[in-house]
Amino acid sequence: MRISAQLIEAETGAHLWADRFDGSLEDLFNLQDKVAASVAGVVEPALQAAETVRSARRPTSDLSAYDLYLRACAIYFPSHRRMREALALLEQAIRRDPQYGAALGLAGLCCTHLATDASAPDREAIRQKGIEFGRRAVEAAGDDPGVLADAALTLAVFGEDIDAMMLLVDRALALNPGYARGWHVSGFLRLWAGQTDLAMEHAAMALRLSPRAQAGMTSWLIGAALFFSRRFAEAIPRLRVAIEDTPGFQTPYRFLAACYAHMGRLDEARSTIARLRALTPEVTVNYPLPFRDPQHRELFLSGLRLALSETT
Repeated sequence: MRISAQLIEAETGAHLWADRFDGSLEDLFNLQDKVAASVAGVVEPALQAAETVRSARRPTSDLSAYDLYLRACAIYFPSHRRMREALALLEQAIRRDPQYGAALGLAGLCCTHLATDASAPDREAIRQKGIEFGRRAVEAAGDDPGVLADAALTLAVFGEDIDAMMLLVDRALALNPGYARGWHVSGFLRLWAGQTDLAMEHAAMALRLSPRAQAGMTSWLIGAALFFSRRFAEAIPRLRVAIEDTPGFQTPYRFLAACYAHMGRLDEARSTIARLRALTPEVTVNYPLPFRDPQHRELFLSGLRLALSETT
């Protein structure tokens, strides 16, 4: 049996997404579950993208809090280079509606990026602001899995108890097992907790549910998990994909350089560090790492030190 599914923009007739699912009648119920989970995972980001495009056509002066949130999404998700602009839009939305959970959650995520920016003069103030947004998002989340996941990721980055944050994202996934971004966030939390096998498993689930969403970030997640498992040769192609997909994101360069260094491929480590230097003067990490396992932190930092020793 084959089931086909399509998502069409009703106003314009534009084709947003389509897929097909094959299975046998003897396994009908499992096929139904597969279709439901896949459709839920893919339709949500497609709908958000369509709404973001629609919102971007409206004048800024006439935007509601929801419009401001969608404009921030349009900046945040394609690139990490305009975080302050996205955060400013979200703060406007929050002033209009202080209990706007989605805006609070995304504002916290913006702060996680800004707090690792070497050129930012206000990193500690941004960190405190991010913690506040994350905690307020938890209070406002209710049963919204997206807000719960964003809050868990933000607070985990800023050092809150990792077990409590994993419980938050587990709650999000219990509310919506087909939530691809929730599995993506869960993968990062497991990575930071030192659970590398679960990190890769949850990242793979996110890709199965929504192959087009955040593929680069998921590749970095899997690459980092392979790195911490000392599977360096397998980590390298994942990290390369992450760099090509999000060339402005600095962390995969550091992991790739450390990976090459641990393998003794020092020329490639030097080349990777040179590419990183073109993005930032801060080649070493000058902010608290989210990795709770001290052996994982040392593996990363020792590889980076070795790569840097070969470039000086």
